[in-house]
Amino acid sequence: MALQEYGEQSRQSNRAKVVAIRLMASAATGIALVGYAPTALAQTTQRSFDIPAQPLASALNVYGRQSGLQVSLAASTSKGVTARSVSGNLSPQAALAQLLEGTGIPYSISNGTAVIGRDATTAGAVGGQDGTILAPIVVEGQSIGQSDIGETIIGSKQLERLNPSSIADVFREQAGVQVGSSLPMSQKVYVHGVEETNLAVSIDGARQNNKVFHHNATNLIDPSILKAVDVDSGIAPADAGPGALAGAINYETKDARDLLADGKSVGGFVTSTYNFNSDTVVTGLSAYGQKDGLDFLGYFTFGKGHEFHGGNGDVVQGTETDLLSGLGKVGYEFDSGDRFELSHDRLVDDAIRPFRANAGLVNSGKPWEPALRDYRMERQNTVFTYTDETSEGWWDPTFQLAYSSTEVTVPVFLRPPLTPSPYDAIGKTSSFNGKLENKFSFGLGNVVAGLDFYRDKASLSDYFEPGTERASNVGLYAQARIEPWERTRLSFGGRADHQWFTGVDDRDFSNSGLSANISGEYDLTDVLTAKAGFSRVWAGVPLAENFIINPGWNYGPDGPEPVTAKNYMIGLEAEYEGFTAEASLFRTDIADARVPVYGLAAGGALRNRDLRSEGFELGLGYDWGSGYVKVKYAHIDVDVDGLPANSDSGNYLASPVGDIITITAAHTFEQWNLTVGGDIEISPEYDHVVSGTEPYKAYEVVNVFTEWKPEQMQHFTFRAEVKNLFDESYSDRATYGQEFGNVTPLFEPGRSFLITAKATF
Repeated sequence: MALQEYGEQSRQSNRAKVVAIRLMASAATGIALVGYAPTALAQTTQRSFDIPAQPLASALNVYGRQSGLQVSLAASTSKGVTARSVSGNLSPQAALAQLLEGTGIPYSISNGTAVIGRDATTAGAVGGQDGTILAPIVVEGQSIGQSDIGETIIGSKQLERLNPSSIADVFREQAGVQVGSSLPMSQKVYVHGVEETNLAVSIDGARQNNKVFHHNATNLIDPSILKAVDVDSGIAPADAGPGALAGAINYETKDARDLLADGKSVGGFVTSTYNFNSDTVVTGLSAYGQKDGLDFLGYFTFGKGHEFHGGNGDVVQGTETDLLSGLGKVGYEFDSGDRFELSHDRLVDDAIRPFRANAGLVNSGKPWEPALRDYRMERQNTVFTYTDETSEGWWDPTFQLAYSSTEVTVPVFLRPPLTPSPYDAIGKTSSFNGKLENKFSFGLGNVVAGLDFYRDKASLSDYFEPGTERASNVGLYAQARIEPWERTRLSFGGRADHQWFTGVDDRDFSNSGLSANISGEYDLTDVLTAKAGFSRVWAGVPLAENFIINPGWNYGPDGPEPVTAKNYMIGLEAEYEGFTAEASLFRTDIADARVPVYGLAAGGALRNRDLRSEGFELGLGYDWGSGYVKVKYAHIDVDVDGLPANSDSGNYLASPVGDIITITAAHTFEQWNLTVGGDIEISPEYDHVVSGTEPYKAYEVVNVFTEWKPEQMQHFTFRAEVKNLFDESYSDRATYGQEFGNVTPLFEPGRSFLITAKATF
């Protein structure tokens, strides 16, 4: 029966000429915008500072908020250092000098960034240390002072270097994070092999509840709006939110204060990228500004293009680009320091896709189903946030209310002569959520404590069998991050959650649970640091995927079992004169993961699974100021109910990974303002499979780029890159269907030449 399936040409060259003309027109628009850019207005040179004496990293967090500057902190600079108190109306330069007095730590302020621990030229290089903060202060790949074990932060400079066209590009240098599918609207993120719906995922701090259809992406995001991405692998802090079974991901979007520099009060940019493989143009337009406490940003992305060719030269059907994305933010900061911000982002993907959008072709034995069908996917996120930008040690509040939703519309084809066929079915998930928290700062560090809630809904609007599940949760949490002794940093906390779950039959079930985490770092020497951590997580009952909801489900007398998890990690890190090395062991055990099926006899609403992900990560790197090289290696084994995971289990739980090696390098020739670089992903053959199944095939992918910022045209940036340089024909390891004889998986694009022009004013 078709309803049960809820569980489950080349283009002509003149088009390329037209699109290339559009690209040049976009660049010309940028020239015009630059020529008519308004005169910049000077910002106030003095601000009110009130920063108590405390550990340096925590003090710099406060300094960044009160000064309005971004703060770049060199790795290890803050360890064991206490900052002096600062009070009064001072310039940012004078306040920073007072804060660092007696520490011997060098600093500089340039282009809207305060650089701590090294000079501004070195900090601004393309190397592996990204100094842009999202909060807390971070360097690329780790956080300082607010350290959470297993945390990786992909900062703004790294994102700029990657020039991502999809979420897969965002994570392509992270060996421990995989993204399945070559089609953005069906890409899912896997951290240590665990599917992202088992992590606490947020955008600008707002909870995302986006498990709509297992053939679609869980969180479809336009990567061009991202400022930073924060990933907690395995062990997540209590303030990351409920449901952090295997960690957390927070996507932070850009705002005006990040983009304005050199005293400007208004600005903007236009950027356009042309992909020769698929004859695709993606254009972004932005305007932003700030004046007298008010700041605003508007950003729009338009993407249009055709299907791409795989490494074997064949067109991969259903992969055309039809994207519209927008981000709007407005904030106001009163003289008292009270700041209010409202943001909204929306993305729509509306195009012809494979019938099952995460697979190229599935021979389902249902000849009435076409190979392609129309998909429409829309995600939106609205966030209201209040903060106090002049917070004192014991008063640093955050209040947030948010609404997020994802809606997927697909035509359903019934077996002839059943009617109506086709008809549209609509799945929609939504979350109304919020939090009220305060950060208490004191001599040893800080404690974040608060209350959060969510009201999630998963509904299916269907001609025959509509259904809805709901869940509400209230949680109390606290997370301490302290430096109790010299060379020692601890992070520990807990949550108490109570959840109300409502099934398709309107029966209510309630559950309560406790979660706890602890992690720490100890500097064995000035070079070598040891770290370890553990967490136990209670996540309540997750909602079912919309397109598998069956209104006839029976939840039994007690309802679905709450999901729990345990996470373990231990590791070493070393840093010496630009060299870095790291090694870690990890393990995640998830018990009673809910994996419902449409059929009543197969377990229906109550089917669950046990999952284990374990392995290790290694890393080496060297940063020489104007460039860097990094090598990462991850070995990840994932089992579900004691058997090796396959890509079918990846629909809800986990995907096979195996061995992943990434090599990344870049160098800036400062005399020419020219940067060259690239990355390599190597995935050897992987044979941790169910008996009788073929091993997963090996592949190697090379990407290279060059970027030029001409000195005589300082408002322009030109970039050329080649993705999949050697035209490898392959599917990413986390892509669905590689093990099944009736499935042709989605192949990745073959060799792709891209050119980008960006004009900023």
